[in-house]
Amino acid sequence: MTIAAHRWLMTAPGAPLVRAEFAAAPGAGEVVVEIAGCGVCHTDLGYYYDGVRTNAPLPLALGHEISGRVVAAGEGAEAWLGRAVIVPAVLPCGTCDLCRRGLAPICRAQKMPGNDIQGGFGSHIVVPARGLCPVDEARLAAAGLTLAQVSIVADALTTPYQAVRRAGVSPGDLAIVVGAGGVGGYCVQVARAFGAQVVAIDVDARKLDAIARDGGAALTLNARELDAKALKKAASDFAKAQGLRTTEWKVFECSGTAAGQTTAFNLLVHGATLSVVGFTMDKVEVRLSNLMAFDARAFGNWGCPPEHYPAALDLVIDGKVRLAPFVETHPLADINHVFHAVHAREITRRAVLIPCPPP
Repeated sequence: MTIAAHRWLMTAPGAPLVRAEFAAAPGAGEVVVEIAGCGVCHTDLGYYYDGVRTNAPLPLALGHEISGRVVAAGEGAEAWLGRAVIVPAVLPCGTCDLCRRGLAPICRAQKMPGNDIQGGFGSHIVVPARGLCPVDEARLAAAGLTLAQVSIVADALTTPYQAVRRAGVSPGDLAIVVGAGGVGGYCVQVARAFGAQVVAIDVDARKLDAIARDGGAALTLNARELDAKALKKAASDFAKAQGLRTTEWKVFECSGTAAGQTTAFNLLVHGATLSVVGFTMDKVEVRLSNLMAFDARAFGNWGCPPEHYPAALDLVIDGKVRLAPFVETHPLADINHVFHAVHAREITRRAVLIPCPPP
């Protein structure tokens, strides 16, 4: 089955995204998803504005936070037809040695929409059926959410979910999230859902107010007002006042900036765990010996294996993580304006682009 579809293509970094028609047809093991919504991620802006290279050549449709409904299925994928789904931001092959050994995030045959294959800023997308996350629309409606809104589960929620899970966050922990926007805001909520008390650090007072009001941060600190030593002391004073440990902090760098990464590294304490979730092309100078001196560990976090998506989605549907206050929707036809507004920080919530009906 072939479906008339369109997508918005990046032809060159910074050039206006252009609409192009295409025929969407699934191959064996693939499906065509009619897109309900696709979130605008910091990574998309990196490709568009900052010279980060995509694996697939241009022209390419960006977008990897995708939800929608399967409207066509190739051989072997027929069971997905008609189902509401979230498309994982990273789709591992599932059969290679790395995947078989539980190392799906570093699968060398993985497919990332908007990087390895055509992405979700369009009306439809063709993706492998393996790893799709089913969405129970009755539960979704009961929670007051739309299928378009949960598109951001594909990255903004599941990536910090994976980082929090890997860091071993548990009740009694102090978690510190550097960068309280997009991904960081959900990291605050997920860490709290895992039982931690959470300190959020940012340079934007609006984001700090929002995450304290709607995201459950127990303490917010503005890095424009406090230097590295003062930030660490404030976190330590808070831990002592709350009866939390002053060792073994779980630190999550979600800002995707050199300043944020430096701040996060400076928050290391004995037995700390540092998870690098944000990405920047900028270089950071740190003293790696601090990892030795504090007997600390640091790891990077690339996406989330598809098998963990249902549990992350449950946090949203069960009300333990709030999406609605941090998401706003826009017509896909306004994509060039929305990219500019997000990049200029005129839009501070997660922007989700919704395809318009054909003209």
